[in-house]
Amino acid sequence: MTNVIQISRAEREKACVVALHCSLGSGRQWKTLADELGRSHPFFAPDISGYGANGCVLDLPLTLAEEIRCLSGTLNDVEGPIHLVGHSYGGTIAFKIATCSPFAHRVRSLTLIEPVLPTLLCESEADRRLHARFAQVARDVSEDLWNGSVLEAIDMFTEFWNGSGPQDPLPSSTRLRMIERAHKLAFDFTAAFAEENVATAAASLRVPTLLLSGGLSPYLTQRIVQRLGAIMDCAEIRHLPAAGHMLPLTHASSVNPAIARHIARADELAGVPLAAAPAEAVSIAEA
Repeated sequence: MTNVIQISRAEREKACVVALHCSLGSGRQWKTLADELGRSHPFFAPDISGYGANGCVLDLPLTLAEEIRCLSGTLNDVEGPIHLVGHSYGGTIAFKIATCSPFAHRVRSLTLIEPVLPTLLCESEADRRLHARFAQVARDVSEDLWNGSVLEAIDMFTEFWNGSGPQDPLPSSTRLRMIERAHKLAFDFTAAFAEENVATAAASLRVPTLLLSGGLSPYLTQRIVQRLGAIMDCAEIRHLPAAGHMLPLTHASSVNPAIARHIARADELAGVPLAAAPAEAVSIAEA
């Protein structure tokens, strides 16, 4: 007789949403998403090391594994399954959590909004050119930071991520916040470029994954989303032609409902009874 594994309603309802922000941002980035999902799910939007409330961290991480260790306190506080959402560098960390971390087995769904996984683009000549250009941007921004040219570094960084979108001037308050946290950018670049075997990790993912990109974003991240979608059997791609890299903020009215629907479907799938191996087969295998 086939055994049936049931997931109770209580277990389904306690799944938490953990949302990770982009470089030079903070957990406040996710306020509108929290407003939308907070009624149905516990919601955590921690500040990544070096930003927001964690801006005074002295020992900054140089790898994604170290970033996850910095977040482990929050992730350990979260009970039950996790719905992971990540944007840009936060998407890079979310990908690492879901594929290679002590928390991977708890991930129920994954949403990646233009994750920065540049080493995924080292397989073809055309993609390698994108990788090389981004590596040069990373070197130039980091060099400006080391030389104390913080404003120049921020201008170069924001110009790249604006892609083909409008070049609107940053509000003075935003610019000041970026200046205060700009030194972390060099660490973020280092961690992103240090992550290898991304394609193999992506192919191993088995959780429902939503991939989001904007048509005005740098082609680098658009291409990363395309490559992930081609590799992952469990992925759905949503492309917003009129959006740029900051689409979680500029196009929240489209992005947030898409994330909410994705999470709801993942919760529904988690409630479907799963057939376990027959007891006889298990006993034979263990013998």
